[in-house]
Amino acid sequence: MTESRIIMYATFWCGDCRRAERYLKKHNIEYELINIDKDKQAEKYVLEINHGKRIVPTILFPDGSILVEPSNSQLENKFNIKTQN
Repeated sequence: MTESRIIMYATFWCGDCRRAERYLKKHNIEYELINIDKDKQAEKYVLEINHGKRIVPTILFPDGSILVEPSNSQLENKFNIKTQN
């Protein structure tokens, strides 16, 4: 699957999903949120990517790379964002 935008597969009850969403919003990074509880095709895709595991957030990037349950520091590295101490 090749997309021209960032897609975050998530659920509304997931704390890691909410944290990743806050991070993306804070840094004005555009993305599409797909709730896998409501979209069974998206859930199937997440299961395929994660070897049968329903792990969220699973974030797909336009370059084809994927981050699964990324920490804020992994997101910083992906977007080359420097944190201020």
